[in-house]
Amino acid sequence: MMSRCAASTLLPQRVAAWRARLQAASAAAPSPVHRRRPSATAASSTAASPFPHPITFHPDFAINPIPDGHRFPMPKDALLHARLRAAGAERVFRPAAAERGDLLLCHAPAYVDGFLAGALPPKEMRRIGLPWSPELVRRTLAGVGSAVLAARLATQLGLAVTTNGGTHHAHPSHGSGFCVFNDLAVAARRAQRDGLARRAFFVDLDVHQGDGTAAIFRADPSAYAFSVHCRDQAFPEPFPGDMDVALPAGTGDGEYLAALGEALPRAWAEFVGRGGRGGGEGGGPTREEGGDGRSDYDDDAAVPVLALYNAGVDVHADDDLGKLSLTDAGVAARDRLVLDFFAARGVPLCAAIGGGYNLRDHAAIVERHVHLHLAAGEAFGRYAAAADARREAAAARRKVRRRALGGPAATTTAG
Repeated sequence: MMSRCAASTLLPQRVAAWRARLQAASAAAPSPVHRRRPSATAASSTAASPFPHPITFHPDFAINPIPDGHRFPMPKDALLHARLRAAGAERVFRPAAAERGDLLLCHAPAYVDGFLAGALPPKEMRRIGLPWSPELVRRTLAGVGSAVLAARLATQLGLAVTTNGGTHHAHPSHGSGFCVFNDLAVAARRAQRDGLARRAFFVDLDVHQGDGTAAIFRADPSAYAFSVHCRDQAFPEPFPGDMDVALPAGTGDGEYLAALGEALPRAWAEFVGRGGRGGGEGGGPTREEGGDGRSDYDDDAAVPVLALYNAGVDVHADDDLGKLSLTDAGVAARDRLVLDFFAARGVPLCAAIGGGYNLRDHAAIVERHVHLHLAAGEAFGRYAAAADARREAAAARRKVRRRALGGPAATTTAG
């Protein structure tokens, strides 16, 4: 057995070697989706599609590094993308793989490096529930990158939805429940780091409680973790968030939607009531889009709040693992409720598809995830209008400041 000293010496070398292999593989991979950064008003160009909103997808989601018969439905991400494209989705964006520095915004260095190098103890991999392989690393980093890109697009264009993710069981120093790194948590911290958003509001409606998200942000006043889940799931061990609504097994559409409809406004009011910069409802300025998406910010140019939604469909009555009893109509109504809630408040939203399990029929899971994208397509115009308004307000403030400083905006031309 390798000594701990030797392992600690070799681990950085193995991480660096794997990073080089990953970058080489990513550079060689073809890109079937575009990187164009359209303005929010470009929604009219895809008006005929039921999916005019920005969507993130990486071809590495087609990688399936787990054995046949495993209960985690890894093929569903690529199948969902194909389903959306076949139905007319055009605004599909390919993310870059998450970098080690992104992961360290939420996760401990020893855990990050151990996973990247394949050096986690077998017990830790069993807790995650997936067998380690270089392919799993590649797919995992693409998945986190998808959430990071969706969050960026949401702050710029109002709304973006992934074709993957919702890995909310990943804690700071360990993964669990098929979740290696917490994608939406990393996306939120990255948006804050880059000056895209000041605060983050998590809405987790997977059937399982969002324990990892709650753990990551437990001492962070800039984030709020709201979860509605089934109290009778054997997993996970609950980790208290800011507001948890635990429903009994068998809860159906009516009771579920009533509970969500009562609790979400209450959680939002509590979050807003905390005050601080960006505590108000929506309406804040965002960056003016630049050629590479990296234009400088004014001090007040970040959106006040970014909402992040885990839209797990394991709440469905036919799910293999979930114990709630929503119908297709109930799932669709839930997603519309959440999308309408934040659209009405002008709050940009990044959504991930979350859990959904059916070993017998991946197509059935895909159709349940389509409800999220249909709700996003219906609401996108309102999100885009709010994003345009934020951008115009930011431009107006810059003009006022330049005029006050005697810049170009202060001069007039006789006409």
